[in-house]
Amino acid sequence: MTLAVRHTGIVVDNLELCLDFWCNQLGFVVRTRMDEAGPHIDAIMELHDVRVTTVKMAAADGSLVELLKFHSHPDKPAWTGGPTTTGPTHVALTVSDLDELYVRLQGAGARFHAPPQYSPDGKAKFTYCLGPENLLLELVEVLVR
Repeated sequence: MTLAVRHTGIVVDNLELCLDFWCNQLGFVVRTRMDEAGPHIDAIMELHDVRVTTVKMAAADGSLVELLKFHSHPDKPAWTGGPTTTGPTHVALTVSDLDELYVRLQGAGARFHAPPQYSPDGKAKFTYCLGPENLLLELVEVLVR
């Protein structure tokens, strides 16, 4: 039986750029940063001589996102799907002030599909944006609890 979602892992090419975005723009806090290599990581990846830096970051509620920067294996072409592509499409984050974050992220170079929109029931405000390396994020502000 599943007890919880432990973390979401995201492979990145520019670790420092992505850390800046997740920590300085979205408010995540680095919990662990490790350089990993050895038979255990080779086995689970089904690769040889893996060298990877992993950084686990926490949101205010303790939810974890893990960034992975592979040093040993070349990056594959970036995912080019969209919000209707089969498979994982986006990461949704609950935020406290979407209007303020929208303005701040635009200033930091994030590209938005549209300004914040209200859900039909009026209980939330949300938008999609592309962060570093074209990761699609859904930003949601809950208006009615």
